[in-house]
Amino acid sequence: MTLFDKMSEFRTQLQTGIRIGIKKGWSSFVWICKIVVPVSFVAALIQWSGWLSQLDFLLHPLMSVINLPAAAALPIIVAMTVSLYAAIAIMAVLPFTIEQIILIALFITIAHMLIVEGIVQHKSGLNVIKATLVRIGAAVLSVFVVSQFFADTSQSISLPASLATQAPFIEVVKGWAIDTLRLCGRILVIIMLVMTALHASESLGWIKYLVKFFRPMMKILGLPDRAATMWVAGAGFGLVYGSAVIMEEAKRGALTKEELEHLQISIGINHSIVEEVALFLALGVTPLWLLIPRFVTATIAVHALRAIQYFKSKLLPK
Repeated sequence: MTLFDKMSEFRTQLQTGIRIGIKKGWSSFVWICKIVVPVSFVAALIQWSGWLSQLDFLLHPLMSVINLPAAAALPIIVAMTVSLYAAIAIMAVLPFTIEQIILIALFITIAHMLIVEGIVQHKSGLNVIKATLVRIGAAVLSVFVVSQFFADTSQSISLPASLATQAPFIEVVKGWAIDTLRLCGRILVIIMLVMTALHASESLGWIKYLVKFFRPMMKILGLPDRAATMWVAGAGFGLVYGSAVIMEEAKRGALTKEELEHLQISIGINHSIVEEVALFLALGVTPLWLLIPRFVTATIAVHALRAIQYFKSKLLPK
């Protein structure tokens, strides 16, 4: 093959990847907006009505455990039961401080869509109940530890004029529309860049080099080299987006039952690091606050499980 042919093939593959990335990026953006727009509007109405303040006596004790105000319960509960995008829509409307946003973002990037993603993990190596409890526990511990690096993050949030109960309804709607439009614009740019880069890399065959690059990291994470492909699929693309790769590899029997559990715990805590971290850039969150704690927590969780399994095998009779 001549240099011209190689360049032509490269250009064709790159164009194909970019085209697929743009198409899927736009599809993802439309899907996210279908969640962001209505949910953010409902969140603005709830805040304007003063209902959150009335529930403060119930929510405050629960959120105070992880040094967050009662209002933080709303995006956290929505993320765990509905989706991460709906929670982001709520966070964009409520006047949290940047430190509070970081803590909420850390919690919901670990523990979100627990039902759907729990089923995916159940089908590929980890019991759904165990998967859910591990992720919630990891989220609580991670947020508690990271909150120690900030000043008091449990203080109640004060409402801006556009969301105050006394503000005219039309002003609330106007403020919501402007904030939501800005958020959607930022999400569009971020989603397009991420999806285009991912699919261009896949089309060019660069993903295999990405897997090779991450293999040395497997030892740090407490995972076997054979788990690299599944780890990249889960950590990079998410439990849902990467579920096809994860379940296909699991069916091949490349890993033992214990190794599958270790992998699922790792990516359950630390998954979709590209898209989710990119989305929170729109809210001003520095990526390192989401990347480092999740990586450390996932590593500790896997090594702790391996230690428990080791001692059980030594102490309990076979």
